[in-house]
Amino acid sequence: MKALIDKLASENILTRDELVMFIENRDPDLDSYLFERAVAVRRRIYGNDIYIRGLIEFTNYCKNDCLYCGIRRSNKSAARYRLTDEDILTCCKTGYELGFRTFVLQGGDDAYYNDERICAMIRAIKTWYPDCALTLSIGEKSYESCRAYFNAGADRYLLRHETADDIHYKKLHPDEMLLSARKQCLYDLKAIGFQVGCGFMVGSPFQTAVHLAEDLLFIKDFEPEMVGIGPFIPHHDTPFAREPAGTLEMTLFMLALIRLLLPGVLLPSTTALGTIDPAGRELGILAGANVIMPNLSPPEVREKYLLYDNKSCQGEEAAEGLEDLKKTMEEIGCEIVIDRGDYIDGS
Repeated sequence: MKALIDKLASENILTRDELVMFIENRDPDLDSYLFERAVAVRRRIYGNDIYIRGLIEFTNYCKNDCLYCGIRRSNKSAARYRLTDEDILTCCKTGYELGFRTFVLQGGDDAYYNDERICAMIRAIKTWYPDCALTLSIGEKSYESCRAYFNAGADRYLLRHETADDIHYKKLHPDEMLLSARKQCLYDLKAIGFQVGCGFMVGSPFQTAVHLAEDLLFIKDFEPEMVGIGPFIPHHDTPFAREPAGTLEMTLFMLALIRLLLPGVLLPSTTALGTIDPAGRELGILAGANVIMPNLSPPEVREKYLLYDNKSCQGEEAAEGLEDLKKTMEEIGCEIVIDRGDYIDGS
C-alpha cells in the first residue's frame, strides 16, 4: 500500500479502483506514512506558512432543506438572525486589526440578501480593505449573479459539492436540489474568474468508499484552488440526528490524499475537525492542511449558526483566540502569517 502512496506523491493521481482499495484498507501505519508525504508536499510549496481566514457568518436563514443541516428551512427551532452591513464591517475592522487579510462571508441561501445587497456589501468591504481577499460562501447562484459578485470585487467562492454521486446526493438533499446544478455553478464560477473551492463531508449517511473515491476524482478533474472537507456531524433537529458522525481518522486521511492529488491546493483544517477532537485542527495541519478559519462573527450569534451539534466557536476557533492559535501552530513547527494566502500552483 505504501507503493500506492509513492505513486500518488509522484504522479498526483490514482485510479478509481486503487483509491477504493486504499480507502478500504487504511490503517494507522499507512496513515503515518501518508501524512509524512503530504506534509512534505505542503512544505515544498508553502513552507511552514499557515494562512488564516476570518469567517463572518452573516445570516442563518436558508431557503434550502438539506437533510443534514441545522439551519435547514424546516428547522423551526433555529434562532434566526441577519447581520447588518455595519455589523459585517465591524467584524472586518476587528479582523484587520488582528492581522486577517482574507474575509469569508458565509451564510445560508437567504433571499433577503439579493444581488444588490450582496454587491453593495462586497464593494464596501473592498473599499475599506482593498488589500484583502474576499471569499463568498452563500450557496448556488445563477451565472449572472456570480458574475455580478465578481465584478463587484469578490475574489473567491466556496461551494461544497458534498458528494459527487447523483444517487448519494439525492439521499442528502430535497428533490428540488440537483447535483448537476451544483456542479454547473462550480464550473460557472471558474469560467467567470473566481478562485473556486469545492468539497465534501466525510462519513455522511449512506457514504461508501466508492463515493469517497468519486469525490476525489471529481476534485482532481475540476482542479479547484481550494478544497473544504470535514467530518459529518449530526444535528439534533434534522432527519439525520441519530446517524453516526464521520471519524477524525478518515477525515485526516482524506486531507492527506487531497494534498497529494492537488499539491498546491489551499486546504483548511476545519472547525468541524476541532469539534470532534480537541486536537483536530492541529492534526489536520499535520495531515497536509494549510488554512485555518477562526470565527470573526459577533459572539452573540456564533451559537446560532449551528450547522451541526456542539460546534466549536470559542477559544482558538475564535478570532479573539488568535494569539493562542499562533502558539499552538508554533508548537507543531508552523507559523501563522499575515497574508492574503493566495493559491500557488504546485505542479
